[in-house]
Amino acid sequence: MQPYITRRTQLLQKIGPDGLAVLFAAPEQRRSNDTDFPFRQDSYFHYLSGFPEPEAIIVLDGAKGSSTLYCRGKDPLRETWDGFRYGPEAARQAFGFDEARNINEWPAEIQAAITNKKQLFALWGQYPEHDRTLMQHWHRVQQSAGQRMLAECSRAPDSLADLAAPLNPMRLIKDAAEISLLQEAGRISALAHIRAMQTTRPGMGEWQAEAEIVHEFIRHGARFPAYNSIVAGGKNACCLHYVENKDILHEGDLLLIDAGAEYQMYAGDITRTFPVNGRFSAAQKDVYEIVLAANEASIAAVHPGANWADIHAQALHILVQGLIDLKLLKGSVAGNIESQAYQRFYMHGLGHWLGLDVHDVGGRWHDGKPILLQAGMCTTIEPGLYINAAPDIPKAFHNIGIRIEDNILVTEHGHENYTAAAPKQIEEIEALMRG
Repeated sequence: MQPYITRRTQLLQKIGPDGLAVLFAAPEQRRSNDTDFPFRQDSYFHYLSGFPEPEAIIVLDGAKGSSTLYCRGKDPLRETWDGFRYGPEAARQAFGFDEARNINEWPAEIQAAITNKKQLFALWGQYPEHDRTLMQHWHRVQQSAGQRMLAECSRAPDSLADLAAPLNPMRLIKDAAEISLLQEAGRISALAHIRAMQTTRPGMGEWQAEAEIVHEFIRHGARFPAYNSIVAGGKNACCLHYVENKDILHEGDLLLIDAGAEYQMYAGDITRTFPVNGRFSAAQKDVYEIVLAANEASIAAVHPGANWADIHAQALHILVQGLIDLKLLKGSVAGNIESQAYQRFYMHGLGHWLGLDVHDVGGRWHDGKPILLQAGMCTTIEPGLYINAAPDIPKAFHNIGIRIEDNILVTEHGHENYTAAAPKQIEEIEALMRG
């Protein structure tokens, strides 16, 4: 539990002696009638606690420098139906909190905790129903303070502060514990893509390829995907967020799979594109080599101090030059970039932060300045080209959708591609699919 304790201590220092922070566990989500989706803890809540249950609250008191967990009490009947509950005392010991209470005590205690704090930190907007409850308690403290004589006056916080402001920069730089989990998520994800390449054949359904992916996730201890898997054959690969996975895979088509495992709450996010029949056509090779060149050049450019905007610009230049070489665009690279004509074939960014969330927090800018890469950051690199069938497009290029995505950790001296085990060279893919 030491990483969680360390993070709470760091956050307490950030909110200061005049601050109080309140975080809520994720609610359970109804799937249909009386069945729920499998519970997944809120990422911020997990980051600070590791506590896996719903109906829980963390209170961090800057004045006391203390952390308190409010959670459900033991209940043998409910545990018979729904599973184990820690209860406050066991949770305090297991998760390293200074104190733990039954969640039923929180309403009576939160007002005393709020009183005489200058700032009340919360993830406002994350769970609106909890916002309303917290605001009611704040308002009661405010009313009570206003009714007292000046000499005895207590005060309510005069600032409702966003807890994401100190938390997001913390989450952006991964610690050693997080890096090991991200590496495992990437390893499992890569194995799943290898399995998909080994088993895909013409006549299969996209859903069957998805089943191979999920099978590999689960057999390695990652019960859930980090996001809805994209298994897109042929023209479906030109839809960026295609998740129906319902069509038959045809001879001559490419299959784009964007799928990552979630391992102990941390996300993998890999995309590989390969021919359904195991052999790239000449046109498919031409497009694929352009995307691969952008992928590899971008990865090589990752190091501490690098500006993400420069890496993106380099990748865009490679993609646009490739489209001009294939005569799918006319004119100069600069002209096509200025006019954004390239967006017909490439309409998304180069990548995103990766961590507890597949599109992780942190942003690329702070106070109007770019956030330069630092050791401990983890980003995806995922250039792509998407060529829909159209009268002005040569038939050989119709419905070619290609994306190549890796998970890249910024290290002290450069970078680590921890999804490199999933083949992406044309010869490697074809050899693997031949068996």
